[in-house]
Amino acid sequence: MENLLIILETQLFTYNEQTYTLAQLLLFPVIILIAWVFFRKSHAFLTRRLQAIGILPDMILLIQRIYVIAVLIIVVMIVLDLLQVPLGAFAFVSGAIAIGVGFGAQNIINNFISGWILMWERPIRIGDFLEIGDVKGTVETINTRSTRIRRVDGVHLLVPNSQLLENTVVNWTLIDKRARCIVRVGVAYGSPVKKVSDLILQATVEHPDALKDPAPLVLFEDFADSALIFDIYFWIEAVGERDMRVIKSDIRFKIEELFNEAEIVISYPQSDVHLDGELRLVGKEDLTN
Repeated sequence: MENLLIILETQLFTYNEQTYTLAQLLLFPVIILIAWVFFRKSHAFLTRRLQAIGILPDMILLIQRIYVIAVLIIVVMIVLDLLQVPLGAFAFVSGAIAIGVGFGAQNIINNFISGWILMWERPIRIGDFLEIGDVKGTVETINTRSTRIRRVDGVHLLVPNSQLLENTVVNWTLIDKRARCIVRVGVAYGSPVKKVSDLILQATVEHPDALKDPAPLVLFEDFADSALIFDIYFWIEAVGERDMRVIKSDIRFKIEELFNEAEIVISYPQSDVHLDGELRLVGKEDLTN
């Protein structure tokens, strides 16, 4: 036992007038291991508690990030205190890191800060349906550097956080999940327009996903070249474009069914051809001449 103590008290090196022994160096990985086990257990417990009280996923993510940074700072301070390392020893390293950040890590720092802004101000939240240029998808998580979005075709897309703040982003679900839809129908000329309007409204109102407030509205839009054009405007609770397309398809099926029962014809493009002049039959003898 005495030999072990002598070995642990062996002086290895001296830095800044501070002598470090083997025991102090071995204490470092032990502290890291204990801190890691504590962090894993406490992080899982914190996540379960936050989910149990019904906190939104994006707020849980923000609290988790703050907790990680707080634990990291505490562990670093404890290690430095036990090793009796003065903070001034890191002045040179900090200066070098600052220079490196200034020259080569602007984008990383920009995305890092943008990620914290996104989690704090919450213009974009986990579960929101976004439209970025030609890309549409659902936000799955907001990471430190980038945001992971699942496109409507199932492919995952990583978008740098700075782009979500600097560019125009359409958030379909920023305030609520309500979206306005429009279905256009063209019927043949001579159709009973009042009956057509009533059937279109009936097909929409009977759909369970069409909201009653605001109420659906049918407009006689135009006298087109080949059809009388009607538009039905209605609101739905939709998470994404797929929900909207499915509901609109259901309403079109119902309109077509009601029109068939009422013998109303859905118009299709038509053209009237008028031939002016004399029409003469050509005989075989005329072809031989």
